[in-house]
Amino acid sequence: MLGNFIGVLFDGVAYGSLLFIISIGLSVTMGLMNFVNLAHGAFAMVGGYACVVVMTRLGVPFLASLPIAFVAAAAAGIVLERSLYRRLYRATHLDQVLFSIGLVFMSIAATTYFFGPQQQPVQLPEFLRGQVHVLGLDLGTYRLFLIAVVIIITVALTWLIERTRFGAEIRASVDNQQASAGLGINVYRVFSLTFALGSGLAGLGGGLGIDVLGLDPTFPLKYMVYFLLVVAVGGAGTIKGPLFAALILGIFDVAGKYYVPQVGAFVIYVAMVVLLIVFPHGLAGRRT
Repeated sequence: MLGNFIGVLFDGVAYGSLLFIISIGLSVTMGLMNFVNLAHGAFAMVGGYACVVVMTRLGVPFLASLPIAFVAAAAAGIVLERSLYRRLYRATHLDQVLFSIGLVFMSIAATTYFFGPQQQPVQLPEFLRGQVHVLGLDLGTYRLFLIAVVIIITVALTWLIERTRFGAEIRASVDNQQASAGLGINVYRVFSLTFALGSGLAGLGGGLGIDVLGLDPTFPLKYMVYFLLVVAVGGAGTIKGPLFAALILGIFDVAGKYYVPQVGAFVIYVAMVVLLIVFPHGLAGRRT
């Protein structure tokens, strides 16, 4: 009984770690850039398909395909930010939602046309398969790998935002764009790089999530609500908030599907409602 509980807890943390990797970019664009980007999952899908293409057609190993997924999604983010998103920074949130949801359906149609509607395969390296025996428990090796990746990303992002000149420029540009521009900061360049970073992290998450979440053209629509839940519960514009929210929601989602499979998919929404009632500004949200 205890072993099952710990196993569910571990799987929930691993699942939540994956949600965090993908969702943290959405937290950046919504919280720091004040842009409601419902097409965030499309960038994760770009990263996932980049992994599949370079692995199946070019023979690139899985771990080497992950930086390619990041770069591919980041490049797509820069192109779209400069050509389309930038035009809507000062638009209403309704306009942003309609625009980004349109991109979602366009990405689904384009992906279906080029790759077909089927699920995409992924070949994990031998050392990431199977399980590891720890204290009498069998823990999935790949899920341990996901947790380790999240720890590294969280530390790196915290350092980038809080300890570097670029992080200071981001914070200054968000607080007051006009004053930042007056101090010589290229606000549009900062926003472009920030958007690319968020898109790249989504792409990295998309590549990492092929084995756990699956990958098909409906991916950005299928998981859109999950990414929004993480940001809403954790608080946009923060790192720690979405991390805690993703872990909590991941655990509740896995536990619900394991213990009460009849209503398992409903449990995560109950958890969301309770958390938002207790923390109306998010677990680490900014009060206005």
